[in-house]
Amino acid sequence: METNAVRFINAYNQIDQSLRAIYNFKRNITFSDMIRRAVSLNSVVRKYEDKLIDYARLRNAIIHNSNEDKIIAEPHDEVVEIMEKIAGLISQPPLALETVATKNVLVLDGNTSIKSALETIYKTGYKTIPVFENEVIMGVITASRIANVLGAQIEKGRNIEEFASFTEVGSVISEQDAGLIFTICSRELSVQEALDLFFHNRKLLAIIITKNGNNLERPLGIITAADIMDLNKVVDDYDV
Repeated sequence: METNAVRFINAYNQIDQSLRAIYNFKRNITFSDMIRRAVSLNSVVRKYEDKLIDYARLRNAIIHNSNEDKIIAEPHDEVVEIMEKIAGLISQPPLALETVATKNVLVLDGNTSIKSALETIYKTGYKTIPVFENEVIMGVITASRIANVLGAQIEKGRNIEEFASFTEVGSVISEQDAGLIFTICSRELSVQEALDLFFHNRKLLAIIITKNGNNLERPLGIITAADIMDLNKVVDDYDV
């Protein structure tokens, strides 16, 4: 049976090797420096930064001051379990599509009227809905976008009922939205990567998951900003 020290070192090495492979960190960078650099790149490292740096010191105590006959530092069970959890999250992160993503994705055609889109949003409670035209993802329509569009028409003195009935949602979607308020990712997207996308883009409203991550495919799942808490819960509840 492996001792806690051996389990701890194995998890440490797994984290070290995984981060260097994923982000191409050079071998001459220390573990602690690597962790600090990875904070902006990896949500798991960001969450456990302080623990990882503290555990690096413990690792040095075990390795530098031990020999085959004497282990001077034996980590507690809790420390080992946390280290193994972090190692698993970094090297084999759970997939977003298998944990959080809504798989029954509601979509609208680009020629759907704003009035119909608004009714759909009201009936379903979905505030962000992908829009397709000719089997291609055009973008997403949101409750806030509709509110802004209608507000602008009210200010102009337009007949809102008429405008909403005869204006298509495709006409109010901007090409600039791609990568800004929505992005498309492959089914290999991990929970950690999803969290990083939301972390680095505070305007991001939706991640649309397709087989290969392109706009010519039907969505397999969708993650919205409202799912961030669920993404974090997957990380918190992860069990090796």
